[in-house]
Amino acid sequence: MNLPFFISNKITKKSEGTFSQTIHKVAITSIAIGMISLLLSFMILGGFKKTISEKIYSFGGQLLITQFTQSSSFENASFLLSDTLIRVLEAEPYITRFQSFALKAGLLKTKEEVQGIIFKGIDIDFDTSSFQSNLVKGRFPSLSDDAYSLEVMLSSRIADYLKLDTGDEVLVYFVQNPPRFRNLQVSGIYQTGLEDFDDKIILGDLSLIRRLNDWEDERVGGVEVFIDNNIAIGKAHSMLYKNMAADLYVENIEEKYVQLFDWLALLNRNVYIFLALILLVASFSMVSILLILIMERTQMIGLLKSFGATNQMIRRIFITSGTQLLIKGLVWGNIIAIGLGFLQYHYRWIPLDPDNYYMSYVPIDFNLAIILGVNLLTFVLVALSLFIPISMINRIQAIDAIRFD
Repeated sequence: MNLPFFISNKITKKSEGTFSQTIHKVAITSIAIGMISLLLSFMILGGFKKTISEKIYSFGGQLLITQFTQSSSFENASFLLSDTLIRVLEAEPYITRFQSFALKAGLLKTKEEVQGIIFKGIDIDFDTSSFQSNLVKGRFPSLSDDAYSLEVMLSSRIADYLKLDTGDEVLVYFVQNPPRFRNLQVSGIYQTGLEDFDDKIILGDLSLIRRLNDWEDERVGGVEVFIDNNIAIGKAHSMLYKNMAADLYVENIEEKYVQLFDWLALLNRNVYIFLALILLVASFSMVSILLILIMERTQMIGLLKSFGATNQMIRRIFITSGTQLLIKGLVWGNIIAIGLGFLQYHYRWIPLDPDNYYMSYVPIDFNLAIILGVNLLTFVLVALSLFIPISMINRIQAIDAIRFD
C-alpha cells in the first residue's frame, strides 16, 4: 500500500465538516475558475482566428498570383493562364485547387442611389462550397462556358444601401473609355462581416469582364491559390516564386489584409499574457492553501515524525493532497469550460457587433492540442509550485509540533 496516498485520503475524509474542507473547496474552485477562463479564452481566440481566416481564404485563397505592375489601380493587369502555369500549380503537392478571377471598377445605379463597387469576375472553377457559409440569401450567379452571365451577387451592405433584393435588376456602369454598362439581375446576397469585402465587392461572371476588356478566353486578372495546410503556405509561396514566369507576382493573402491578421496577432499576445497571469494566481493560491493545510496539521506532522516518519514521506503526503486538489480543479474546470463552449458553439447565445468584431456571435473552436497543452502546462507549473510550501516541513520539530495548539 502507498502509505502517503493512504494518509492523504484519510485526511481528506476526516476533513468533512471542518475548516480544512472549506480550504479544499476554495482550492478546487480557484483552480477550476482559472481553467475555465484559460480554456474559454483559447477557444474564443481560436474561433476568431479560424472564422476570420476562413472568410478571407474563401474570398481569395491563401496565395494570390497577379501580373507584376507598378499601378495601384483596383483592376489587375491581365495575363495568360497558360498550360505552363497550370502545370506548375498542379505539380505543387500543398496546393489543393486554384481559381481565376479579374477585377473591374464600376458604379451601381438605381433610381434613387449610386454606389461605387469593384466587380469581381469569377469563373466556373470558383468553389462555391467554401463560400457557402457567407451566403445570406439567394444563390450564386449561373456561370457557363457558352455565354457570359447577366447575374450578380451583392453584399448585404450594398443591397441594403441600394434597397435591392434577389430578383431585382440593377444598372452597372463600368469605368473605362468609353464607359460601358450592363443591366444585371441580383441572384444572391452575401455577408462576410469584413469591410474590405462587404463595402465594395460584388461577384459576377469573369466572361463579362473579358467581353468588356476585349480579352482572350484564357486571359485572367489573377489566380487565387488554396493550400491544404496553412503551415505549408511559405513552402508553396517559395515554389511558385521560383517556377513562375518573371512577370508574375505571388502574394501571401495575409500581406494583403495585414490589418486583420495584425489584430488577430494582438489578440493572441493578450491571451498569452492572460495565461501567464492566471497561472501565477493559481500557483500563488495553491501555495497559500497548502501552507494553511500544513499549519493546521502541525500536530499530525509532529506525531508522524515521532513515530519515525521521514521528512520525505510527510512531504509526499502533502504533495499528494495538493495534487488531488489540483486534479479535481482541472477536471471541473474542463467540464464547465467545454460545456459552456459547446453551448455557445451550437446556440450562439452570446452576440457580437459585426461592425467591430467581423461576426455576429462569439466564435468557438475546439482544438484538442491546445486544450491538452493548457491542461498539461497548468498541471506541471502549479504542481511544481507545491514544493515551495512543503519545504517548511523540514523545520518542524516533533516535540514542538506535538505541543502546538
